Amino acid sequence: MAQDPDREEERQDQDVLLTSHALDMVTLWSSGTVTAEVEADMIRGVLESNGIPAMVVGTSQYPNLPVEVRVPRGKLKEAEELIEQAEAAGPDAASEAEAETEK
Repeated sequence: MAQDPDREEERQDQDVLLTSHALDMVTLWSSGTVTAEVEADMIRGVLESNGIPAMVVGTSQYPNLPVEVRVPRGKLKEAEELIEQAEAAGPDAASEAEAETEK
């Protein structure tokens, strides 16, 4: 039963569950600048609107510590690609997208 090839094929067709290691939160972005909190909130918004859970770590109460955006390890690559696309599109794309939702 453990070596049943038909069952192995069935398992490969199913969605793969993320292991607990893949769910560990890792740092995607970090900054210690004055605008770090605002940037982190924008990054979190882009990620969450695309279905990637994200959390912002750090506050302005401790300005000597950086602000970080963390995502699950299993979603890191996808998150990096989304952020690259958003940066490449620039602020004009954000304005256009916002105008589309107001129609």
